[in-house]
Amino acid sequence: MLKFIPVIVFTMILSACSNISNLTLYQQLDGQAGLERLVDSFINQIGNDEQVFHYFEHANISHFRAGFLNHLCVLTDGPCKYTRDSMVEIHTGMHITEADFNHVVDLLINAMNEQNIDHTVQNKILARMAPLRSQIIKI
Repeated sequence: MLKFIPVIVFTMILSACSNISNLTLYQQLDGQAGLERLVDSFINQIGNDEQVFHYFEHANISHFRAGFLNHLCVLTDGPCKYTRDSMVEIHTGMHITEADFNHVVDLLINAMNEQNIDHTVQNKILARMAPLRSQIIKI
């Protein structure tokens, strides 16, 4: 009987890993509450950053927060439908440089680290955001 205990434990671990991978990113982030914590951390990162703050200094923070929450909810397979302006509409005329875009991504990563989001989940989120890059830079 004792010989089977390691096999049983290993099977339980594999089962737990399988269940985690079946969760949506939204669920892995703790749903709406987790998204809100992440977005609030991200806004705090931006608010304390001299390099990119000028892009946001005249923004309506509650409008930005609601829009980014909606965007992340859809992006992470949450129960939302995207109802906001397109990335092109939002960023046209802002003339965001590649360096500043990359820096904002770094701030988002800092916020995800601050919220103890697993790096695998972070990479999946960033991979889903990456195709939007061309809709944001230098338009």
